[in-house]
Amino acid sequence: MRARTSSVLAASLVLALASGPLAAPAFAAPPTSTSPASAASASASAGHRTDGTGGADGTDGTGETNRLDEKALLAAIEGIPNQHATAALVRVGGTDGGWRGTAGVRDLATGRPAHPHARFRAGSVTKVVTAATVLRLAAQGRIDLDAPVQDYLPELFTPAFEKPISVRQLLNHTSGIKPGDGLGENFAEVYAHRFDTLTPQRVAASAIAKGPEFDPGEDQHYLNINYTFLGLLIEKVTGRSYASEATRLVLRPAGMRHTYFPGTDPRVRGPHNRGYQTVEQPDGTVKPVDVTEWNQADRWAAGDMISTTADLERLLTGLFGGRIVPQPQLVEMFTTPAGLPDATRSAGLEYKQVGDQIFWGKSGSRYGYSAAIGGTRNLSRTVVYSVNATDAKSAEANPVIDRITVAALK
Repeated sequence: MRARTSSVLAASLVLALASGPLAAPAFAAPPTSTSPASAASASASAGHRTDGTGGADGTDGTGETNRLDEKALLAAIEGIPNQHATAALVRVGGTDGGWRGTAGVRDLATGRPAHPHARFRAGSVTKVVTAATVLRLAAQGRIDLDAPVQDYLPELFTPAFEKPISVRQLLNHTSGIKPGDGLGENFAEVYAHRFDTLTPQRVAASAIAKGPEFDPGEDQHYLNINYTFLGLLIEKVTGRSYASEATRLVLRPAGMRHTYFPGTDPRVRGPHNRGYQTVEQPDGTVKPVDVTEWNQADRWAAGDMISTTADLERLLTGLFGGRIVPQPQLVEMFTTPAGLPDATRSAGLEYKQVGDQIFWGKSGSRYGYSAAIGGTRNLSRTVVYSVNATDAKSAEANPVIDRITVAALK
């Protein structure tokens, strides 16, 4: 049996999302403004408990203090839209009850209130679905996690990859495959090509052409390319598209009726809040640029899923509850690679320690959108959010996301 690592990092659940400090662009105000005296009542309408026990004074209705800090959750999303985000949707759940919050606007042009059930780009949260799909196929005996991926996809590899890369090493980002090519090196370049199609096959071929970064299993390097190969593997062993298999094996069992994979369609179908990226102008000011329509074909099994917070909550609880992936394979989602004590990523997930609790989850971002799911292994506390971050691909921390995670995980 492979060794299991149990070490944890003292860090928050914020998983490399966000926007750094920027001069505030001319964001539209909410449709109705409030004075300081009425701000508390206005913000209170942004969130509510879902277990029917919450009192208006922050108690559970009997005078006992809730473990969910509703005031902190409300404060976390107050003041949106601002320079960091134009909308936020938050769902906190677990044994302490639930809380739902919505803030911001549907679009900057009209200032209409944000849609509480909006669809959004989930980014790398897609990897959770991809990992679950592979693990379900493994449970059916159609994929061997210890088998070399070169045996499944021999046509994609060159002799430079002489050392076998197991399917498990793709799942936990220890394959040593370098990143594939994209459509540009910066926002201006990729924005100019946002309607172009870069196929997963081309991305995979460009990665293999670069040769290995390290021997399989020697390091953990989180890269989209690992899940691009997993998408190709799913298609090879099933003879069907990635989208159809992920839907059949994961989305439907989880009850994710409002989630889909857009392929080359640049739109977000159904109700959604528009995404914006702040872009610096020649005079030093910043301007919000609408980035809602974008062909995400190159992200594919690594990050093109469109979902809702309710559906992502179903995914989280269904997975952790053992209702989607059978227990023998589910262990892979809570196991970091042997021999790498600093590794924090497993099959589709990552762990963090917050206080005395360990949270497993996954974040994701595309321009204009940041999302995450996370929870304790026993589902005593869960959090799902979608934030229309105005610099969603930045390495700097986003204050809105920081406040949400701190408030949700208290």
